[in-house]
Amino acid sequence: MLTFTEAPPLALYIHIPWCVRKCPYCDFNSHEYTGPLPESACVDTLLRDLEADLPAVWGRGIASIFIGGGTPSLLSPEAVDRLLAGIRALLNPPPTTEITLEANPGTAEAARFADLRSAGVNRLSLGIQSFRDDALERLGRIHGRREALAAVEAAHAAGFDRINLDLMHGLPGQTPADAAADLADAIDLETGHLSWYQLTLEPGTEFGRRPPRLPAEDDLAAIQEAGEAQLAAAGFQHYEVSAFARPGKQCQHNLNYWLYGDYLGLGAGAHGKVTDPAAGTIRRYWRLRRPQAWLDSGGGEAAVAGEHHPGRREVAFEFLMNALRLADGFPSALFAARTGQPLTVVQETLQQAEADGLLHWDIERIRPTETGWRYLDDLLTRFLPED
Repeated sequence: MLTFTEAPPLALYIHIPWCVRKCPYCDFNSHEYTGPLPESACVDTLLRDLEADLPAVWGRGIASIFIGGGTPSLLSPEAVDRLLAGIRALLNPPPTTEITLEANPGTAEAARFADLRSAGVNRLSLGIQSFRDDALERLGRIHGRREALAAVEAAHAAGFDRINLDLMHGLPGQTPADAAADLADAIDLETGHLSWYQLTLEPGTEFGRRPPRLPAEDDLAAIQEAGEAQLAAAGFQHYEVSAFARPGKQCQHNLNYWLYGDYLGLGAGAHGKVTDPAAGTIRRYWRLRRPQAWLDSGGGEAAVAGEHHPGRREVAFEFLMNALRLADGFPSALFAARTGQPLTVVQETLQQAEADGLLHWDIERIRPTETGWRYLDDLLTRFLPED
């Protein structure tokens, strides 16, 4: 049994599983869909998912809402408006709640941005990936440089002052100069937040089955080092392994993940995490992955495919796996507050990691050193629970 004094902050993740075309590197739960989306049934089922989750979180406020996918911007603004109206009726989030929607930079979607803003979305995350037409073609994207630039311009024109750009590096055929040019374009667009991460070849994807030729290790290291310096010179804070933000523009939803907060997962394949202080447990659950199976279930408990209650060692590892992704690490007292167990359960390993130059630990905060952050996987391996 875990011992909690209070429940952590609670966020809401909503998964829209459809996209126009599955990208060859994508291992998310996304499914190509042709024809009109089943919007009405989708929104109804999402709200039934939420209604079923409410008893476990009754009385708790909502810290953030994130609508991901897939390509959520394929939904009409009217459907998004009805979804958010239903959420407000059930949860009454504060007017200042961060509400993010992922969008792909197609011109038809960009035209919807003003209506999405009116519906209540106040942050956009645009899947740019690159500003180079040749790179985008190799990635199987359906947009080009012109559409990417137009989408950001449209987002600004619609009144969005919180915009994230997703960019990848280490792309097939990419040189350090190419990567620097992508970042220069992103910086010039003044969006305030960048998710900049290296392309990985995931099993089960088209790239996993037929791997493209990626840059050499030396080039990958040069791209990473030069890119971090380029973003720092432009005023971006490298606050998480793959996240960069100007002051005050950090993604609140992802910060909740990284600090081991709770979240409800609505939609096909969505995952949730809920802490129960009274029972001394953490419940992880996930919903049916196939969109049609999820829709046919009617949502709610019938759509839950499985659940898991992690044990003490697993909880401790999960916390560190997330919190040590942050440059500032975490307040020492937060470990007990979020895991329900004292810091002493990992104290010996923390002390050894500090002695090896991988962690900095003072009375109030634990954070990775530059070396520990660079070799985070090796650092985290030390905390893996034993079988």
